Amino acid sequence: MQFKKKRENVTLSDMDIQWHPGFCAAVELELAGDREALEFRREYNLSRKPLQIDLLVVKKPDTAHIRNEIGRIFRQYNVIEYKSPGDGLSIDDFFKTIGYACIYKGLGETTDRIPISQVTVSLFRENYPRELFHSLEECNFRIKKECSGIYYVEGLFIPVQIVVTKELEGCEHRGLRILSKNALAADIRGFIEDSSKYTRQGDRENVDAVLQVSVSANNELYNEIRRRSSDMCEALRLLMQDEIEAELQKGLKQGIEQGIEKGRQQQARETAYELYNMGLSVDKISRAVQTSIETVQGWFTEQVALTQ
Repeated sequence: MQFKKKRENVTLSDMDIQWHPGFCAAVELELAGDREALEFRREYNLSRKPLQIDLLVVKKPDTAHIRNEIGRIFRQYNVIEYKSPGDGLSIDDFFKTIGYACIYKGLGETTDRIPISQVTVSLFRENYPRELFHSLEECNFRIKKECSGIYYVEGLFIPVQIVVTKELEGCEHRGLRILSKNALAADIRGFIEDSSKYTRQGDRENVDAVLQVSVSANNELYNEIRRRSSDMCEALRLLMQDEIEAELQKGLKQGIEQGIEKGRQQQARETAYELYNMGLSVDKISRAVQTSIETVQGWFTEQVALTQ
């Protein structure tokens, strides 16, 4: 009998935080008020080979301007690039994203199916990209601060904005601000409290996705919030009920499997003792109980030690 190797416990600190799903979810929540006018396509493939846009937001034709200040720049096709906390944003990253937009325009099904006049680019980063802005100004591009955290890059052939999530103000941007390793407790509490307004299934899933990333990056802060506020603890439990249930089911399944395996091992061990008393060799016993010779010998050694 073959025995499964005991799985080591994997903690959040052992895993890389998957920031991009949380970011895409946060953007959808940001623009939830204009959902009817927008279509979200995550990890949009630019070609048959792996060349992906982090998020493509398609604005439906003949719709009014987007109310959310992040979406004011939007036209019909909006290419979005996200840099995780700790990632750089260089002049090469900037023009690579512009290149993605150009490739997307050039891959239209028919000639000029995607007019360049209907394409925009948005780059998101937590911290102010000082070196990038300096490099762009050296290239004779103008940086215009549209509002807190939102900067327009003027002088390009398409509208481009850089969103500094750390600088965003207002309750509507909490979902983006808590995607940080240094999230503020006030933003976390506000996001959890505001989450009750999201009733659609897709929105609830996006709230869960944002929280999963934020909790992973700020575990101690979330534990402190739960300790200090029973209401927050209950709200988090309700928001992430599906994930908690999935983990419980996973743990239950593992426990059952381990119990079954333990029972099989005990049965094989007892059978080995009976066969040994009947005079069979260790080699034959090993084949009979489908267990290695070393394991069977170990059982007999343990049994002898117990009887002495």
